[in-house]
Amino acid sequence: MNDRLDFLLWIAVPYAAFAVFVTAHYWRFRHDQLGWSARSTQLLERRLLRIGSLAFHVGMLAVLGGHVVGILVPSSWTRALAIDDGVYHVLSATGGMLFGTAMLAGFGVLVYRRTRTPRVAATTTRTDRLTYVVLGTVIVTGMLATTGWNVLGHGYEYRETVAPWFRGLGLLSPNPDLMAGAPLLFQLHAMSSVALFALWPFSRLVHAWSVPIVYVVRSPILYRRRLTRRRVAGSSGYVRDRYLDPPPPTGP
Repeated sequence: MNDRLDFLLWIAVPYAAFAVFVTAHYWRFRHDQLGWSARSTQLLERRLLRIGSLAFHVGMLAVLGGHVVGILVPSSWTRALAIDDGVYHVLSATGGMLFGTAMLAGFGVLVYRRTRTPRVAATTTRTDRLTYVVLGTVIVTGMLATTGWNVLGHGYEYRETVAPWFRGLGLLSPNPDLMAGAPLLFQLHAMSSVALFALWPFSRLVHAWSVPIVYVVRSPILYRRRLTRRRVAGSSGYVRDRYLDPPPPTGP
């Protein structure tokens, strides 16, 4: 690739996506509070949602944890902890295959549910479809990179190229040459991830930031029994309200 194209793909586009990610989140939070949710369809279909959502989210959290270690932690740090590169690759490949498969399987169940359940499909928007395409590309390219290079192949030391490039973006000193020399599969994975970040604030994915932390510290909700009120007359003729327990349910 030429220098201009490398600059566009691996510097300009990521920073533009990050700017969209931040500003669009702020705008939506200020102006679209009612739409800031996952727009759950649990009432429309439960069984597939329970299976797919559990597998997807468990796998996703583990995969994200692996990315944090693999990308944000330099390889020199793991070597300083007496973790050999070979041992690290075995652990990362094993964990990536296990949890990546769970994430991919859960994603497949959710896509099937979204497209094959008529009531759920009726609530699907164009943004939802685009999100599924981009997110699916991220997952598939990541799994192919794990299986093709680190399991079936001879391995690729992405911690010497992809990881320093990503850290350089955060440190405002990116080196596009690091990604320009990476295999195509890793480039596709990185670029689809950048696209997902740009799409994030316009999709249902914003529900990821609505962690119900307030439920832990909020005051308990007081529930009262529903009572039946009946107006009765006392011996002196004074009319007062008398509250009775509701009658037991009758049979059919």
